[in-house]
Parts: sequence; structure tokens; C-alpha cells
Amino acid sequence: MNKKVFIFDDNTDILELCTLILEDAGYEIKTSATSNDITNQVSAYMPDLIFMDNWLPDVGGVEATQELKSDPLLKHIPVIYFSANNDVKALAEKAGADNYLAKPFDIQAFEEIVKSSLIQDA
Repeated sequence: MNKKVFIFDDNTDILELCTLILEDAGYEIKTSATSNDITNQVSAYMPDLIFMDNWLPDVGGVEATQELKSDPLLKHIPVIYFSANNDVKALAEKAGADNYLAKPFDIQAFEEIVKSSLIQDA
């Protein structure tokens, strides 16, 4: 069964790029430009991995990640915080994310972090 990755980002270019890379690598992808109603969005798909952008309209990435991590049914899903913010590491820690990736990212680094995050889960 293919691993499922859910990407939250309001930048359509990033969503398209990530989708191309991951579908090419054999993953199933779902994307969303907003983290509104995050627990319902994630529950409906139950991904193996989540990428969370920092700057999202309405509910920001930190808040959305905290919401996921406080949900007993969803908190096991690894969240990778990704942002162009210089403080991406601190933001990821504040959000309770499992890992982080700075933007702009190297495609190889992106693929590596996906692989390593999903292996732990196997």
C-alpha cells in the first residue's frame, strides 16, 4: 500500500512541485491551501506524513500543528514543518512538529526527509 502524504501550503507552485516529486516516488498526495478545520481535513485522509507550511491563511502552521498534536487519534502522524522563515527550527519546536525543512529546499533533501520520516513509522 502506498504511503500517503498531506501537504498544507498556500503556495500553489510549492504544492505542484512537492506533488510531482512525491507522486514520481510512488506516494499518494493530498494538498490543501488552508489549515482551517485541520483535524477534519487530516482525519478524512489519514496520511502517513504531513508537511505544514508556517504562513497559512486564517489558522497558521504553528496553531494547526498544535491542534493535530493534541488530538489523540492524529498525534502519531509525523509533521514536518516547512517554511522560508529563518526561525523554522524554533517554530517547529513551538508547534510540536517532528521535524522541519527550510525553504527553498533542495529536492534531494525533501525526498530524504520524507523517506526518513516514513521509515520510523513503518
